[in-house]
Amino acid sequence: MHMKRVVITGMGSISPFGKGVDVLIESLKANKSAVAVVPALTEIKGLRTMVAALATNVDPKEIPRKFRRSMSNMSIYATLACHEACAMGRITEAHCSSGRMGVSIGSTVGSPIATHDFYKDFLPDNTVENTRSTFFFQIMNHSCASNVVQVFGIKGRMFAPSSACSTSTQAIGYGYETIAFGKQEMMLCGGADEFHPLSAATFDIFNAASIKYNDRPHMTPRPFDRDRDGVVCAEGSGILLLESLESAVQRGVPVLAEVIGFATVSDPTNIADPDVDSIESCIRKSLLDAGVAPEEIDYVNAHATGTIQGDIAEGNAIKRVFGNRAPVSSLKGHLGHTMAASGALETIATISMMNGNYMIPTLNLDHIDPLCEGLAHIQRLEESHIEVAIKNNFALGGVNTCIVLRRYTHD
Repeated sequence: MHMKRVVITGMGSISPFGKGVDVLIESLKANKSAVAVVPALTEIKGLRTMVAALATNVDPKEIPRKFRRSMSNMSIYATLACHEACAMGRITEAHCSSGRMGVSIGSTVGSPIATHDFYKDFLPDNTVENTRSTFFFQIMNHSCASNVVQVFGIKGRMFAPSSACSTSTQAIGYGYETIAFGKQEMMLCGGADEFHPLSAATFDIFNAASIKYNDRPHMTPRPFDRDRDGVVCAEGSGILLLESLESAVQRGVPVLAEVIGFATVSDPTNIADPDVDSIESCIRKSLLDAGVAPEEIDYVNAHATGTIQGDIAEGNAIKRVFGNRAPVSSLKGHLGHTMAASGALETIATISMMNGNYMIPTLNLDHIDPLCEGLAHIQRLEESHIEVAIKNNFALGGVNTCIVLRRYTHD
């Protein structure tokens, strides 16, 4: 079967640094941290972590009320990011309604804020009298994808992956395969999540949340660092517009990068702990799908959340595949862990690095953990040519995902 080439022609971002791709990239290049103390966390009994990275400069009223009524924060983030991606890719209403465009946008769960509000009203008196008719549309797992479809009038396929930290990387990969097999010409792909104290509590209960830097939030998380102590939860949305190369050329729109490989594998060894063999397998399968050798990879954008076990497992898998040749960095030190949005936001940053000939370092990597040595860690902003890059994301529940990107040059 003839496979179509798939390219990226638009990007949109709502991040802890604010609205827009430009502010995301400028903040990353300036080595800024978006992590701060969140007062709401101090009100939760037994919670030890007090830091998070929350989305800023978001105005929900940019979305008409008739659509906004069925949206939680995460759907608002996804919709605004889609607006930016569509504007960049010169997408019109006609493209959206043609049936040739689809959506692949996921979240970790439905809105935790809406769920919290419902049970806050329901439990004391066992009543649903105060429940709004739009409640379900905020908590369903495909809320982000569905709300985007409504706003933009999209009539093609709809996917809504829900695989925690791997969500948006899977969403991009599924969009890539859908276009490659000729099922759609264009796909809006990515993920979104909103912060709730229970997001942080989940990792705290696992003993995987950062708790030692509550008085110095800018110093955590610390991927690959000797003094790391866990995840910092965050929120936002990253969206990429994928389309066939044929479509992009015909429309005369600039191509930002090409997606050339994708792999996702499940890990049955442990529902909570990462496995180096499974991660290595995912990396190698994505390279095989892309038709590139390990020595052709110029940059590895690591998942690396700042957990003890996760960083070591991923670091060892990267070392097995690439040795110490391919430069490696994680962007969690800047952004925190934006959960379902992380893969897409970090893919956007990786594409910007490719086109700008630079590499963003791992923030807070001051002393490399001896168990994470042997990699070409990036510890300062560097000028460098990136022809081919790989993006890793690995999730609780044994979901491993990688995508391979190539700089686009006219043939």
